[in-house]
Amino acid sequence: MLINIVGAKCIGIDAVPVLVEVKIDRGIGIHLVGLADVAVKESLLRTVTALQSMDFHIPGKKIVINLAPADLHKNGSGYDLPIALGIIAASGQRDLRGLDKYLIMGELGLDGSVRPVPGALPYAEVALDLGLKGCILPSRSALEAAEFRQARIYGVENLAEVLSILEEKEDRDDLLIWNRPEYAQVSEPPVGNACMDFSEIIGQEAAKRAAEVAVSGGHNLILIGPPGGGKSSLAKAITGILPPMTMEESLVTSKIYSVSGLPTRDAGLIRRRPFRAPHYSASLAAIVGGGNGGNIVPGEISLAHNGVLFCDEFAQMPKSVVEALRGPMEDRKVVVSRLRGKVEYPASFMLVAATNPCPCGYYGDGDRCTCTVGQRVGYLNRLSGPLLDRIDLHVWMSPLDTRRLIERPKGESSASVAARVMKARQVQLKRLRGEGISTNAEMGNALMERFCPLSEDCKSLLESIIDRLGLSARAYSRIVRISRTIADLAGSPDILPAHIGEASGYRLLDRRNFGEL
Repeated sequence: MLINIVGAKCIGIDAVPVLVEVKIDRGIGIHLVGLADVAVKESLLRTVTALQSMDFHIPGKKIVINLAPADLHKNGSGYDLPIALGIIAASGQRDLRGLDKYLIMGELGLDGSVRPVPGALPYAEVALDLGLKGCILPSRSALEAAEFRQARIYGVENLAEVLSILEEKEDRDDLLIWNRPEYAQVSEPPVGNACMDFSEIIGQEAAKRAAEVAVSGGHNLILIGPPGGGKSSLAKAITGILPPMTMEESLVTSKIYSVSGLPTRDAGLIRRRPFRAPHYSASLAAIVGGGNGGNIVPGEISLAHNGVLFCDEFAQMPKSVVEALRGPMEDRKVVVSRLRGKVEYPASFMLVAATNPCPCGYYGDGDRCTCTVGQRVGYLNRLSGPLLDRIDLHVWMSPLDTRRLIERPKGESSASVAARVMKARQVQLKRLRGEGISTNAEMGNALMERFCPLSEDCKSLLESIIDRLGLSARAYSRIVRISRTIADLAGSPDILPAHIGEASGYRLLDRRNFGEL
């Protein structure tokens, strides 16, 4: 008897259907075919033990299990549950009338319990695309797909609950994820670091203004200054002024976390923009993404999609890692290639980097710096020109004045800044509607020519700035885009010379000799 169960496999942030075929015939042995990796092959022993622990018998015949399509590599432990159900149905031990109506995935414990698997969100999409009635997934995984109300999403804890659903002898709506106690008890923990309010950051008004401009237009930002100036605090405070995600952004970000198997919020889609802060010693694979064979997982730049990637001690990061950011910063995606697979992940993030200005770290803090001009220049030369061209705003953060530190004057709150940011973002959404982008930072040259016209006064000012600083063509584009964002914050329909002047002031590291600053 041939039994078919629908499963799935994630490729990037999407999933493709995998048909689990189980046939019992004359002969002996259990045979698993279909390009399965070690984790899938090990599922046979887990599955047999789980079935025996629940008083099911394993037929003393030849059991052939095929994972189709046979030319697609299968990985992970999620095929345990469909394989077990296939053996039960093919051997006639239970009449599972609903077996072909659901997409089923889950890892089996030796006692018959069902454990979480990554990729629940793409699985739910595949079930809808195939016209299936819904999904049967482990409870913890099913919570990720709780907002797919178009399908019946069941969350199960053990094999017995799965069988009760598929036998269709009784109403098991109590196992729908929306009716389970796990769904009723959910809360929304923040994704990323705890937020610091702008009012808690003493001084640094110029840097806070730059952060506001950067978030308003989705621009990349680098903060330079000696230790204790508030670089990390300002980066964390940025999370408090980020605008909420649209439904489309929320869905894509949630799918990235789903296929990664990382905890986000307890149920449904991610609503809070991610804030990722990897250590400066992180490897290339950890930042960009990697893995082997068909198990290529997203890295930090994809986990920061639609949010912030904070790189502290930027100049200390391995050069190969820093330079690998150049492509994703420009293309808003990353392609991870391996011998047996190539996967594309979205990577539209806002880079916030922080670095000391010199090896000792104290340049700009009175006479504490012991570095020569050559050492200072050499330190920041670890960051290549092409990379710095892609970072829109370069901001110097001076040490705090002792008097201000003691008096601790109250600054503007994050809520006030966030309101201005949201207003500027709404202007951009209206302007860029139908273009497939939502922020000024994403504009290409054609859109920049269309939406950022410059008056003769602006052109003359920009020409003199470019000649004086020796800026590249990419730096020119950055200044124009930043000027557009500054104009949006000011409520101005046109870019004015004042906006050009402020934007050019954010190109600190384009100056020929940093040691003379």
